[in-house]
Amino acid sequence: MKKLFNGRFSTLFGVLSLYVFLSFLVRIILLIWSVKDLDLNITHILRAFFTGFAFDLTMGSLFLALYTVYLLLIPRKWIGSLFDKCFTYLYLSLLLLIIYFSLLAEIPFWEEFGVRFNFIAVDYLIYTYEVFENINQSYPLPFIGAVLIGLIVLTFFLFKKLDIFKNTFSVKNPIRHRLIYAVPVLTIAVVLGLVMKNKQADFTDNLVVNELGKNGAFSFVSAYQSNELDYGIFYPTLPEKEAYSVLKQHLLQDNQKYTTETDDDISRVTQGNNEQRPNIILITIESFSGEFLKAFGNKDDITPNYDRLADQSIFFTNLYATGTRTVRGMEALMLSVPPTPGNSIVRRPDNQELFSVSTIVKAKNYQPYFIYGGDGYFDNMNTFFGGQGFDIVDRDRGNPLPDKIKTDRFQIKDNEVTFENAWGICDEDLYKQSIKYADKSAKANQPFFQFVMTTSNHKPFTFPKGKIDLPQGDRNAAVKYTDYALGKFLADAKTKSWFKNTVFVIVADHCANSAGRWEINIANHHIPAIIYNLPLQKTEKINRLTSQIDLMPTLFGYLGWSYTTSLYGKDINQTKVGDERAFLGNYRTLGMLKGTIFTQIDDRRRVEQFIVSGANQSLSEVKSKNNTLISQTISYYQTASERFKNGKMKEK
Repeated sequence: MKKLFNGRFSTLFGVLSLYVFLSFLVRIILLIWSVKDLDLNITHILRAFFTGFAFDLTMGSLFLALYTVYLLLIPRKWIGSLFDKCFTYLYLSLLLLIIYFSLLAEIPFWEEFGVRFNFIAVDYLIYTYEVFENINQSYPLPFIGAVLIGLIVLTFFLFKKLDIFKNTFSVKNPIRHRLIYAVPVLTIAVVLGLVMKNKQADFTDNLVVNELGKNGAFSFVSAYQSNELDYGIFYPTLPEKEAYSVLKQHLLQDNQKYTTETDDDISRVTQGNNEQRPNIILITIESFSGEFLKAFGNKDDITPNYDRLADQSIFFTNLYATGTRTVRGMEALMLSVPPTPGNSIVRRPDNQELFSVSTIVKAKNYQPYFIYGGDGYFDNMNTFFGGQGFDIVDRDRGNPLPDKIKTDRFQIKDNEVTFENAWGICDEDLYKQSIKYADKSAKANQPFFQFVMTTSNHKPFTFPKGKIDLPQGDRNAAVKYTDYALGKFLADAKTKSWFKNTVFVIVADHCANSAGRWEINIANHHIPAIIYNLPLQKTEKINRLTSQIDLMPTLFGYLGWSYTTSLYGKDINQTKVGDERAFLGNYRTLGMLKGTIFTQIDDRRRVEQFIVSGANQSLSEVKSKNNTLISQTISYYQTASERFKNGKMKEK
């Protein structure tokens, strides 16, 4: 062991040892951070740390593979030369910057998402403007930069004091001697790099234990390589004909008929009555958890406007978001489909001209608008909404739409903005855009459908000063400002001629937090939704279990619409008692909640069932499984994945 740090490879083994030690330290910090959600099984924890060590060793060896090859092949006469020293110092400076930044970044990422780096972190590399602006506005960047530089300098100082650099530049072994050290490192990098898979850390039902056994950098690479998951390869399946047969039994409502008897055709004719065609404004509020509302026990009085509106509206008290990201909420509300594995359909290629809510409203002669306070290039939103026939209203920072998307795009001008942060303009400014285009449509005597996506309730939680009595940068303050802006918007809308003939659907995209004890934490999917200002307004609380994908079909039911649909969502008022269900997913793990049973499937073809109980909706595994619910769960996810993959979701 002593020879490792006294020879030409001393710097390499010094950095590798440092990386493994720091990764272990981060693992301890994350364990303490999430101890309340931890399964305190010492065997599982020890296994997680052992697995984590293997991942750390793998990633450390991969980080140093290039330097290993360099140390092996550099001619003896160049060892200790100016070139040798410059290459070593520059390579290590860059490598240590990556190592220290990734290890430090894991802590705030864990705080927000409760997991190691995943596909969200991969997305952050793509949408650099929003991400770097968010980092800049959320954290003291000069201080972070100084800390990173300080850590690199400190490392170099310690290596110098320990004579690690001296040994690296003075020991001039021939290549045959260097092979003794280089071959094991490269073998570990190659063999473990191929053998180790992130799935190997998923050996318990406890999310925290599983994530502790991973390595952040390795998880990042894994997410990058598997940004899409093929359902048929990775998930439990039924014979296709059986899957569609099970699905079609559960999709049909009493007021619907299938248009054909073809096995894989789920198109149904919906019969309504007393049809109303008001304008529709669908407001999707960023990260608006049910826990923020007084109706669900919140004592901070941070949503007085939403609380008041809930008492004047159709109020969904038992509704669940399909996922944990904005694009999942958009997918659920627009495509009314369960959350298929991998990326949201919003972010996938070839997602234009799908049968969607837009298809239905366009058939009723509505003009659809997508109104967003940032640049809709982010998360592929403009391509998705434009591809469904929406006109786009956004900040348009110079990211053009693809040529194949034929739609109108309207830029939110600088002089229309009073406040803006990394994610977009403040909610007040956004709602002014909604009113502006509602006025435009009303003047043209054109019924309109608006999808309005807010951003103020998002880190860095900043908003215009002087609006509320809470400080900037706090989640509760952002929620209260979001609620304030909503109240102001509706007050302004009431002064407009089109208000009496406009329905407002106000719902969250997802909850503020998804972290917890299990792969899917059901309580952290509970979101509020209201339908406000319906014709012949009546107030009602819908306490029945409802999925986010059911919201728009339920609205169409209240409006008495007759239409053809191939959506997976159902009108909750046309759903038989006992047939209610909600779909929840988190990229790899998918599930269906029905009654008190949660059926879960994942990309290791595992099927698990849990009893849901208590105020926190805790999960207890069921040993004797309900095969009927398993078939239903698989049928929904399998057919949804197959229909998108094979183009069956396209408009006919």
